[in-house]
Amino acid sequence: MTRLRTVFFGTSPFAVPTLEKLFEDTDIELVAVITQPDRPAGRGKKLTPPPVKKRALELGLDDKIFQPERIRNEEFYNFFRSLNPDVAVVVAYGKLIPKEVFDFPKYKTLNLHASLLPKYRGAAPIHRAIMAGERETGNSVMLIDEGLDSGPVLAFEREPILEEDNVITLSERLATKGADLLLKTLKRWVRGEIEPVPQRDEEATYAPPILKGEYRICWKAEAESVRDRIRTLYPNAYTTFNGKRIKILSAKVTDIKSDLPPGSVYPFNRDGLYVVCGDQKVLKVEELINPKGKKVKGEDFIRGYRVERFT
Repeated sequence: MTRLRTVFFGTSPFAVPTLEKLFEDTDIELVAVITQPDRPAGRGKKLTPPPVKKRALELGLDDKIFQPERIRNEEFYNFFRSLNPDVAVVVAYGKLIPKEVFDFPKYKTLNLHASLLPKYRGAAPIHRAIMAGERETGNSVMLIDEGLDSGPVLAFEREPILEEDNVITLSERLATKGADLLLKTLKRWVRGEIEPVPQRDEEATYAPPILKGEYRICWKAEAESVRDRIRTLYPNAYTTFNGKRIKILSAKVTDIKSDLPPGSVYPFNRDGLYVVCGDQKVLKVEELINPKGKKVKGEDFIRGYRVERFT
């Protein structure tokens, strides 16, 4: 069997395990790694390469890396055709792939998406699943079409959302397992062993990008919802008191109830930081980043700061 000429599209950390799997597999010939351009990042706005580019360089793929600003033009179409790919693989690339690209390879274009499609189509499936209080998610491998994550599914795999999960731990687990699923599915697809299954569009839900305003905790929400938002937006969900901002890293719902206003610090427990939520349930804040930027336990924070209410 000749090696499968493969073009990989990916940008974020979620895509890195799949890049590694494709690189390591002796049946795969990576002819190009296409990723987004370097972008300014950090306080100094230093030009920073995306995670896929960083890993590709470490793997010695320097001459295979391409970072087009746009992929919807004749110049890119001609370049893509010149690669003569048998198949293309897309994982968290960050741009919609045009028909002139996804339809060109002999075995079309496969996409790894971190949800059980048709649920949570879109940019932030892991975030939105946790935020919605889901207890299960997974990965889907599909053929790309002209819609938003709407192509026929080739394979899927379920994954529980553990109580201790946050968006980082769940993303890492799904990325690792998804890379294995993608490679296994790709080989079965090429051998003609898989019949694509159309998605049921009427069951579709969507996962839009996280907006800036969502990072602020709303204590008027139910305690479970507040906890899930903290897990979703780890490590950047925040609240304020007396003009000071803190980031809350982890919290759990307790059996305590209180008729104090939402956001009030529950004053009757001295063993930690407890906050009243909109359904009168009390949330225990286990770990946070204090106004000085230091990670501390909730009980240490409450001993060092006089706080009656968060806003």
